[in-house]
Amino acid sequence: MRILLATIFAAALTIGAVNSANAKGCIKGAIVGGVAGHMAGHGKLGAAAGCAVGHHEANKAANDKKAAQAPSDQK
Repeated sequence: MRILLATIFAAALTIGAVNSANAKGCIKGAIVGGVAGHMAGHGKLGAAAGCAVGHHEANKAANDKKAAQAPSDQK
């Protein structure tokens, strides 16, 4: 249990140090997926899936934000 908590703490510190433009959503998703996968016995597979989902969600949020900020030409 101590090793798991130490890993989560180290990963949280890493998130703060990583440039978010390069891996937007991937790091956070990989941590969550890795922990969930570890509990199910498939940590690496969970981390990979979490990275993919996190990156997808970050892109979707960025696109929604761009669409909300775009000026409307309709009158």
